Amino acid sequence: MNRRQHSPGFWLLALFFAAYLLFLYGPMLVIVILSFQGPEGGLTFPLRGLSLHWFYKLAEGLGTVDIGSALQRSLGLGLTVMVCTVVFSVLAGLAFRKKFAGANALFFVVIASLIMPSIIVSLGIGLEFRLLDSGIKQVLEWLGMQASLETYGTAMGLFTSALGAHLSWTLPFGLLIMFAVFNRFNPAYEEAARDLGATPWQSFRHVVLPMIAPSLVGIAMFGFTLSWDEIARTSQAIGDVNTLPLELQGLTTTVTTPSIYALGTVTMVVSFLVMGLTLGLSRLLASRQKAKRAG
Repeated sequence: MNRRQHSPGFWLLALFFAAYLLFLYGPMLVIVILSFQGPEGGLTFPLRGLSLHWFYKLAEGLGTVDIGSALQRSLGLGLTVMVCTVVFSVLAGLAFRKKFAGANALFFVVIASLIMPSIIVSLGIGLEFRLLDSGIKQVLEWLGMQASLETYGTAMGLFTSALGAHLSWTLPFGLLIMFAVFNRFNPAYEEAARDLGATPWQSFRHVVLPMIAPSLVGIAMFGFTLSWDEIARTSQAIGDVNTLPLELQGLTTTVTTPSIYALGTVTMVVSFLVMGLTLGLSRLLASRQKAKRAG
């Protein structure tokens, strides 16, 4: 059997690609390796022992930081952002299938958040909610509700300002994906459903939704993963609590043990689990759709 001969250019490009992969995934691999050190382990190589010691230390807590609560907050916010991104992206995608006044302006307004610096978006949302707080306090004072005024804190929070900040990052991606999906969607399927007496809702529920379901899984993955590790847009818009990425950023200046690497490994595993589940679900939905067409 004759082996295919590759030109020197092929090996040069292969070497460049290998170097790119090493640059891209090397830091993650280093963090994972160093997180499994023994009790005498440090923050750099060489590796000292091999154990789960620092994962146990992580479970016990890192000083005054409640990692468990931060993890729950990030998961809750990420799942909420995921659901909102899917729902709003589908609704926006359906709306943009038909021409309406101001469609171009609305599209550019939505996409503009992608080119704005994330920290500027976060500062703007934070300022907006501080102005809202001032307005609410003035209304409470005008109504004479002193008890409510004294107990009122801020409207900023995980599922208000932080949710809005994350959606300003995830919705443009979801909308662009829906544009690509509906540009390739054949409206003849909907017309056939209507000819058979289906209502607009039945046409969407039984025809459109099953066909775009794999793409919706991809949007859901985008929504969760982009929210899961977001720092800049969260920093000024979350109020008096922190998500896991913010806690992790703060710990990098105070924690000097491999526990910080163990935390990074845990967050990485969660990300890969979400991506694996979404990819598996997407393939399952796609295979079922092909089976229905073949049947």
